[in-house]
Amino acid sequence: MSDDIKISVDAMGGDNGPRIVLHGARLTLRERGNISFIFHGREQILQPLLEEFPELKPVSVIRDRQTVIAMDEKPSAALRRGRKDSSMWSALQSVKDGEADVSVSGGNTGALMAMATFCLRPIKGVSRPAIAAIWPTERTDIIVLDVGATIGGDAQQLVDFAILGAALARALFDHSSPSVGLLNVGTEELKGVDSVRDAAKILAERDGAGFSFRGFVEGSDIGKGTVDVVVTEGFVGNIALKTAEGTARQVGSYFRKALKADWVSRLGAAVSMQALSALKRKMDPRAINGGVFLGLNGIVIKSHGGTDEIGFKSALDLAYEMARFRLIDKIGEGLEKFTPHTSSKSEKQPE
Repeated sequence: MSDDIKISVDAMGGDNGPRIVLHGARLTLRERGNISFIFHGREQILQPLLEEFPELKPVSVIRDRQTVIAMDEKPSAALRRGRKDSSMWSALQSVKDGEADVSVSGGNTGALMAMATFCLRPIKGVSRPAIAAIWPTERTDIIVLDVGATIGGDAQQLVDFAILGAALARALFDHSSPSVGLLNVGTEELKGVDSVRDAAKILAERDGAGFSFRGFVEGSDIGKGTVDVVVTEGFVGNIALKTAEGTARQVGSYFRKALKADWVSRLGAAVSMQALSALKRKMDPRAINGGVFLGLNGIVIKSHGGTDEIGFKSALDLAYEMARFRLIDKIGEGLEKFTPHTSSKSEKQPE
């Protein structure tokens, strides 16, 4: 890969329209000079918007695609309808064809996962892809996966997620041997369902193969940052993610109300403004927007559909970092170390 990073963007995905997509791209461009964009979507909408952001014009191409995948469309229907002319499929195809280094979309998560799996295909040795979230903690940022791609999961899939998460940690945090923990209802060996206990046995046997396995962790360990990578299946992971986001907003609301309660509170807020601003930035979900689709032959970033330009910029920033640090290469290196225990079975692909 050259020093220049090209990002393929589904400009029509999300709840708030393509304006926030291009606005977010402009914000990213201002911080990074070696970046360019392919915007996929309805040219009659995107071209006037590009005129509003003239900084983008020299580094942008519009790929006219008239089909837009609805946010509530079923993945199977979206896959059938959108494989020829949708902005979502086109953005992924650019990565498959080597035209772009990474794809970003704020569209329908299920549809994006179905299309990405069909278009890019899982990496050999990975049974199912996962969505990884970058999670702020008391210690530092960590990785939690899966947060919604796979509901349920057997032991081998949890092992796959551990390998993928460790590879992402090496790429993002530059850890040579990131610590990995399996999310469970307790840290004792006998606790949890069979799939989690069986996965723990496999990971313990291969401790040191690109990661350091720390055993079971509990929900409270996520916020503490006890390990670099927390592994779970998508049902539990998605609930944990949405709970954390809701809690952050709830605490933020409490703070705002408390600081406006009376003149003493307002005076205290004025005195502590710098510290409060830093806390607000730390708790802002927009600052860590973007889930990484792991286990595919290409990098895909899923932005929250309801975010604004600040949040979309965060997703683009994450895409840039994943491409720059050669995420796919690092996943391949991790799988090579773990070959004796990886599954040779592959999931049936959508037709």
